[in-house]
Amino acid sequence: MEFQLLQAFRSLFEGKRYLHRRSTQGDWVAQFLFEDLRALGKASDFVARVDSHEIVVNTGNRVRGIAARRGDGTLGELVPGALARVVADFRVARGPIANVQIGVEAKVLAKAMIKQIDRVINDLASQVEHFKKQGPRAVTVAMVGVNHADRCVGYEGRRTFPSEIPPLREAPEAIQRIQTRVGRAFDEIVFLRFKATNEAPFPFSWVSQESTNLDYASALTRISRLYEERF
Repeated sequence: MEFQLLQAFRSLFEGKRYLHRRSTQGDWVAQFLFEDLRALGKASDFVARVDSHEIVVNTGNRVRGIAARRGDGTLGELVPGALARVVADFRVARGPIANVQIGVEAKVLAKAMIKQIDRVINDLASQVEHFKKQGPRAVTVAMVGVNHADRCVGYEGRRTFPSEIPPLREAPEAIQRIQTRVGRAFDEIVFLRFKATNEAPFPFSWVSQESTNLDYASALTRISRLYEERF
């Protein structure tokens, strides 16, 4: 099975510069979790509600009437009386939502991981609280990309910033800290282990394609079962 989220994540790096300050990249990746859940089809109620437009994705990641920090992907019940918008090539429609049933936060650690790990962890911890505010029974998911390349370059305008410490050396500690500090806060944390130097010709690979597919498919199965239990 081809997973759209994994393809979308690859597209952030492969053949082009990854620019970490583009705030919409997490939104782009996160929306495909819902597409993959629909394609997998393990939660019959989820499939039926998606197909009937009872539940939709809100691309602004806002819940009507509730002030909360926006996540990267939010799916919930369509506001009564509102119209769902069908987008070409997507099975899950778009529209305003009254609550959050599944909330997704996406993070990418490409270089200088330990320098930014506290900020990343704080963002994750804060976001899961906001998801629960928007939907107390919400299934909460973190998608965390962690680079395992032997080097990586960052870009700020025309300036380049090569990694001082190889990402490969920092990756295990970054994963361990996230698991320890927010592992129990989310229902599911998926680590996407990849290799990207962010240098021309901008290659990309998974640390293990098979393990990535199996880990992600397992997470989709657990998310499907949690959705069935809660909704």
